[in-house]
This record gives sequence, C-alpha cells and structure tokens, in this order.
Amino acid sequence: MTDQGPGTLPTAHWAAHDGVPLLRTLAEALLVLDEQTGLQSFTLPYPAEAQRALDRTALACLLRGARPPAGLTELVDRCRTVPLEDWPLSFPPDLVGPGDRLLDEVCNRPTELCHEWAGRSPDSAAVFRDREIVLAALRLCREYGEEDAYTAFRRLLVHRPVLTTAEMYEVTGDMVLEPVHELIRRIYKPVPDSYLRDGTYTACERCLTLLTPVRTGEWWCERDRCRRQGPPPPGRRFAYEAEGALSQLERPLRQFVTGSGRAEADLERELLALGLEVRMWPGYDAYDLQVVFPDGWRWAVDVKDWAHPTFLGRSARPVPQDPPYDEAFWSVPRYRVTARPGYVAAFERARPESAGDLQLLTDTELVTRAKRRLRASKGDRRA
Repeated sequence: MTDQGPGTLPTAHWAAHDGVPLLRTLAEALLVLDEQTGLQSFTLPYPAEAQRALDRTALACLLRGARPPAGLTELVDRCRTVPLEDWPLSFPPDLVGPGDRLLDEVCNRPTELCHEWAGRSPDSAAVFRDREIVLAALRLCREYGEEDAYTAFRRLLVHRPVLTTAEMYEVTGDMVLEPVHELIRRIYKPVPDSYLRDGTYTACERCLTLLTPVRTGEWWCERDRCRRQGPPPPGRRFAYEAEGALSQLERPLRQFVTGSGRAEADLERELLALGLEVRMWPGYDAYDLQVVFPDGWRWAVDVKDWAHPTFLGRSARPVPQDPPYDEAFWSVPRYRVTARPGYVAAFERARPESAGDLQLLTDTELVTRAKRRLRASKGDRRA
C-alpha cells in the first residue's frame, strides 16, 4: 500500500513501526524463529526479536486502522499468505514487488528475499556474515601467500555445500586448503532432523543444497532459481545409518556465496564453451570472472544473484582495477529479471553516483555480447 499514514506524527518517532525498518525487524525475527524453534510451533517466552516484531506490527496496524495479528502464530501466517504489497505499510518506490513474501507459501520457510531484508535492507548497518567469512578466508590465504587456497575454498563452498563426516575429514586434510581448515570447521554446521525423510537426507540435483520434505510427499528447495525451474529433482541421498550426521554451510553462505557461485559456475562454463579464457576470482577475489578474448581484450565480471534490485543497486560500486581489464560489468541471472519486471531499471535508480555508469547485464546478455565480440575480432561483418 502507498498511503503515508498520520501526517501529524514525527517520522523519526514512528520509524520503527512502518515500512522499511519494520520489514527488516520481521525478517530478522523469522530467521531467529526458524533457527531456534522452527516456524511450525512456538512456546512462551518468545525470542526477543519475535516479540519485538509482533509488538511493532500490532502498533503499525492500529495506527492504520487495520486489525493487528492476534499473536505470533497469526503474524507468521500473514508473512506466508499475504504479499507485502497488501500489508498496511508505506514503502518507497521499487522496494516491494508483486507477490513478494517473507515466507514461502508451500514450505513456510524464510524466502531468499527474507534473508536479503534481514541482512541487506537499505537501513542495515550490520556486517554481513557471508562477507565476514569471505574476508577472513582472504586474510588467511594472503598470510600464507596461497591464492590457489582461496580459489579452492570458493569452489568448495559453491560445489560442496553439504559434507558427510568422512568428507569433512578429507577436506580438512587437504593441504591446498590448509590456510582455511579451521574456518571450514566453523562454517559447516550440523544438519537438523527437519531435513530427514525416512531416515535419509536428499540433496537437490540442480543446486546441491539439501531439500526440505513437505507434507504432500514432495520436496522444497531453498533456491528461488531452482523452484522456478519446476519441482526440484532429488539428487544425492545420504542415509543417516550409513553416513551419520551431515554438515552443511551456514544459511548466509548458502544464500550469498553458494547461490551466486552456482551462477558464476554456469557463466564460466558457457564462456569456456565459446573458447574464451576464464579465470575465477582473480587477484584474491577482486572480482568473480576475468574473461580474456583471443585478441587480448579483457572483461571483469561480478555476478550478483540477488532477489531485490534496490538492495543490489544500493550496493553498486566500481569493479576494482586490479587485475587490469578493458571493460567491466555486473551480471545477474536472467531468471531474476524475468521474475521481477523493471529489475534493471530499479537497480539503476538505486545505484549511487559513486558507482559511475556500472552496467548490469543478465547472464544471457553477457554471453550474447561475448559471442558478438568474438565475431567482431574475427572480422565477421554480422557482429
């Protein structure tokens, strides 16, 4: 809704009970509840974050003449069933899109958008957990002088978000990864029983993260991209009796490193298929892909798999100049733009002046541009 509410009340005084900050409070509360108790049942006393979200939502509803939630169960249900655009709140332009929800309608689990609201909302001053871990890995690998260790660490997070006990032993014995052994032990967490079905854990064949069983006998994948491709295909299975307890990456890392890393790996594969030279995370992750054309022309590409274009736009910054390149781009998976009309325009409106004219291309646009440049370098007049 776009109404502005009582104009006589000082904006700063009511800031915590409306719009942007309230959605961030809600998102943080849902993540805490999901981690501590799950979102199916609650017991008193509620976690402080949940009680705060309930109180502030109730006040926001009362100020707008809307019925407040009767309790935490009803508030959680609204987060699942009511699109954000239908909440009695005011939002700046571009911040809420059609169908945006904080909880998935089918699985009642926090959406990727919920994670972005909690950690990357425009008023967030938090140090992002995923960035904290990546920076720690960079520091450790630099201290050892081992850029290969950092590249191997990133590939581990992208391609192996789930590890058995035996695999964890193998990974923490890999000498290439020696600078980050202790960090790896910290970021892989025990998998809760909610992922078990008939004594077995099941990974998604597409994105490699664990699937959540739902009551209908089907599966739910936490990745937006995967769900938009259709029902998630069950992949690798881990029988609890044979494998024992599993470990998986923390959710912020699965969300912002594994997720975008899958998009990076897909882009790497397509560009390599064109015969281009591709280097991943060059210069200790100065950017994601360095693409070298046969004539020596170099691209720098940063891949951003974000649901919310405004959050992405506000984070925009120039691509670092070292390792050197001739052109630089940010890239977003095509499905994000398809799912949210006006995605690129919203990104550009939110992009700060300090980012210059940084271009955001979809992955398909980037590959098409690479093909065109290859033809031009070979003298093909169709380029």
